Amino acid sequence: MKRLAILGASGHGKVVADCAESAGWKEIEFYDDAWPRYETNGAWRVVGGTKDLLNNLSKYDGVVVAIGHNFTRLKKQTDLLTHDAPLVSIVHPGAQLSQYVQLGVGSVVMANAVINVDSKLGFSCIVNTGAIIDHDCILGDGVHISPGAILAGGVIVGDCSWIGIGSKIIQLINVGKEVIVGAGSVVINDIENSCTVVGVPAKYLVGD
Repeated sequence: MKRLAILGASGHGKVVADCAESAGWKEIEFYDDAWPRYETNGAWRVVGGTKDLLNNLSKYDGVVVAIGHNFTRLKKQTDLLTHDAPLVSIVHPGAQLSQYVQLGVGSVVMANAVINVDSKLGFSCIVNTGAIIDHDCILGDGVHISPGAILAGGVIVGDCSWIGIGSKIIQLINVGKEVIVGAGSVVINDIENSCTVVGVPAKYLVGD
């Protein structure tokens, strides 16, 4: 029996759990620091907090963090790694990944996502429902590609950047670290580190 522990009992966590069941995980339990206030997350049990998970790692064949916030997710997965947790990636069987994709451990890829040849994803990334990452893209650690976002070929996205729902990035663009690309934006120029861009074409948010 393949047993999976998921840290983070949120709506995003439910999607990760559903993907995991579709991918063949047979028994799934959640951990969240809001426990015991929350004892269920959809169809799944919440059985403890972070400390409880660390004390029960040997029970599980895999562990993944299901927290949407990039910095928090990356920190939690890094902490788990230092405790020798059996971190895994979760890929929905309805996603399409080239055999030549490099997928960092702790990443999740949702239904109908596409990741094309020679793309490389770092540690603890999210490729959300229906997102498209074309050939030769490079994603740093803790990146979140939101539902329906599209990256053309050769795009580079720095650590902990968040590409908003339905946004588009043209080919060969370099997006810096800790960047937020607003929903529906179209990025046609390189983006500096630690900023927010919005609009069509995307421009720096005033005061950011």
